[in-house]
Amino acid sequence: MDLQRTETYQEIISQTIAWEEAINVVRQTTPAFHTQWQSGHITNAIFTGCGSTYYLSLSAASFFQEMTGIPSRAVPAGELYLYPQANIPDRERTMLVAISRSGGTSETVAAVQRFQRQGSGIVVVISNYPDSPLAQLGDHAILIPAGREKSVAQTRSFASMYLAVTAFTAGLVNRNDLVDEMAGLPALGNRSINNYHDTAREIGENLDIDRFYFLGSGDRYGLACEASLKMKEMTLTHSEPFHFLEFRHGPMAMVTPSSQIVGLLSETRRTHEKAVLDEMHTLGARILSLGESETMVNFDSRLPEEIRNVLYLPVLQLLACSRSVAKGLNPDQPAHLNAVVSLDL
Repeated sequence: MDLQRTETYQEIISQTIAWEEAINVVRQTTPAFHTQWQSGHITNAIFTGCGSTYYLSLSAASFFQEMTGIPSRAVPAGELYLYPQANIPDRERTMLVAISRSGGTSETVAAVQRFQRQGSGIVVVISNYPDSPLAQLGDHAILIPAGREKSVAQTRSFASMYLAVTAFTAGLVNRNDLVDEMAGLPALGNRSINNYHDTAREIGENLDIDRFYFLGSGDRYGLACEASLKMKEMTLTHSEPFHFLEFRHGPMAMVTPSSQIVGLLSETRRTHEKAVLDEMHTLGARILSLGESETMVNFDSRLPEEIRNVLYLPVLQLLACSRSVAKGLNPDQPAHLNAVVSLDL
């Protein structure tokens, strides 16, 4: 199979078009929601999704709490549906942010409906399909059609929705300066794809590597989870995500010369995070570091750290897509998976 002929590859390298649309949609729609936000007396927030969008929720909840000071957490939609009493606070005003590429994921739709029956607060929907069931349920909807995909594994869609929730959060706290600066991200994403395309292919096509560990902390942990999922889905390779400092507490026992450790380095906690990578390198692991500067994949974005995290995604998506083809697999159709999970709930 020719890598460049796969739908997944084309969706990865074209994704910055969807990034631009995501930022523009948020700019156009968030002001109308702002009044509802200010009068809603929200005391906590829950971000929910399934699979990739649950991992997106992990990063989104961390960022939202940092920016707003409102207690926020991520809950898988299936858990929110099955165990609402354990996950939806009583006697509090909650904002539920439901994220779904298709807008038709059964657990996510059912969780939103259950939340609304409880009358617990307001619902914000983020999706790539405007005519979906989920889009019709939200008090506010952020819809990004340019993020739609033909392939099963989420790449372009994930990045577009992640950028949308980042801009949405910044807008809610009147940090329109950050939203304005995000307009530079599509060009930076294109540059990263061009500069590190060959790096991703070289590592992805190296079948001497038999396991991957993706390390990320803070807002980046959810992105590490998503990168690990892409590796599992597309390549059927052993892959796990961890917080940086947690990796020393047991998982490092799995490190061998055939291990590839990928570190999503921050700027503010870089010293502690890089120390983990250095230690694993001494144990024989292969290292790929990504970050703003002095890493193997440099963003050199000169943007505030809190808004540039989407730049970690394209190279890691290309890494998984390249490995899939090198292993003789079809990245467009991972084993046993469908683009939309439909259940009888």
